[in-house]
Amino acid sequence: MSVAKVTEIIASSKKGFDDAVQNGVARADKTLKNISSAWVKDQSVQVENGKITEYRVVLKVTFILKD
Repeated sequence: MSVAKVTEIIASSKKGFDDAVQNGVARADKTLKNISSAWVKDQSVQVENGKITEYRVVLKVTFILKD
């Protein structure tokens, strides 16, 4: 039997939403082991002077707990 835990993280990128997701998962992988999935809960952008300066995502990251 497996037991999973879900944690929420916020990640960002200057390039785009896809890159923000990649950054978030890569960073989570440094701390959390056995990541099995990530769900994008929310997306937003930071705007300055009418231009997008940063893309942000809220991720729900699922990882399997070991015995």
